[in-house]
Amino acid sequence: MTMTLSIEFVSDFTCPWCFIGKARLARALEELRATRPELEISMHALPFFLNPGTPEAGRPYRAFLEEKFGSAREADAVLARVTEAGAADGIPFAFGRIATLPDTLRAHTLSYRAQARGDTPERAARLADGLFRAHFEEGRDIGDNATLADIAAGAGDRREAVLDYLERGEGIAAVNKMAAQVRELGISSVPFFIFNRKLTVSGAQSPAVLGAAMLRALG
Repeated sequence: MTMTLSIEFVSDFTCPWCFIGKARLARALEELRATRPELEISMHALPFFLNPGTPEAGRPYRAFLEEKFGSAREADAVLARVTEAGAADGIPFAFGRIATLPDTLRAHTLSYRAQARGDTPERAARLADGLFRAHFEEGRDIGDNATLADIAAGAGDRREAVLDYLERGEGIAAVNKMAAQVRELGISSVPFFIFNRKLTVSGAQSPAVLGAAMLRALG
């Protein structure tokens, strides 16, 4: 008998632990599919604004970090811990390349667009991976429309169509509504996972923890 696992992944593209959490979820799913090949997976991304109020043009990244963590020394310590955690999951964080903390609203509209028009899970995953990598590994400004259009094109979309979509502001109202609904659910930190609408996991937990949660959600 075919069973379906619904996964809702709440994240923001400027959240390093969300990038790590996504990688760990992928590993957990790979292990689950090895033992349950008949399982159908339904993935859905939900938007979260980790830094609400970020200007549309963004703000200087280093100044933001030092303000958030209280000092340059504390910021460096946090980045070192994240970098070490990411390396263990195959993510080469390059925080020194990031000049701008972007407003992620339009990045989320690209994710929304992919889902709303029925892109394959693989294509939607390539887009999300591209957005995370552009910010954390390449230091590109994912608040910039042209940059976002390039990233989408790299995931197989048509650059000019994406650029037109972004410049017309499509998807913004829908994404803001979804983000508000996420907050109304009481979700205040990310990454956050919802399995089959009945079991949740908060934080970038290990593949083993995520895998066990998915099995419980199927029970």
